[in-house]
Amino acid sequence: MNLTDFLPTQETLYSRIGAGRLRQIVQMFYSLVKAEPLIAELFPDNLSETMNKQEAFLTGFLGGPPLYHQTYGNPMLRYRHAKFAITPSRAKAWFTCFADATRSIELEPALEQELLEAVARTAAAMVNTPEDLE
Repeated sequence: MNLTDFLPTQETLYSRIGAGRLRQIVQMFYSLVKAEPLIAELFPDNLSETMNKQEAFLTGFLGGPPLYHQTYGNPMLRYRHAKFAITPSRAKAWFTCFADATRSIELEPALEQELLEAVARTAAAMVNTPEDLE
């Protein structure tokens, strides 16, 4: 026996979604982003590296292995996104793309809601520019 035998186990959001479904969300998300006029210009033409970084970040953010930290260091999201004018409208467009991508893979409703609530908080925290100053 050891200590872990007595500790409650709790599955993470990452383990409940799974690596394969998370990858599907990321892939669908970026196809939607490139078609969204409000935010498409914020992303590079070649999205391979961006997609890899997003998937690595989300893996750790959702309780999986800290892939982003291991490869790129601390995410410092606000700092890394400071060079972009992220208005409330752009944050909403980004989140809408993410929500639509998530819905496209048909997660269980409670799992979908938990994921979208976590991501919505992050999207809101990225806003760095008022609408009227864009």
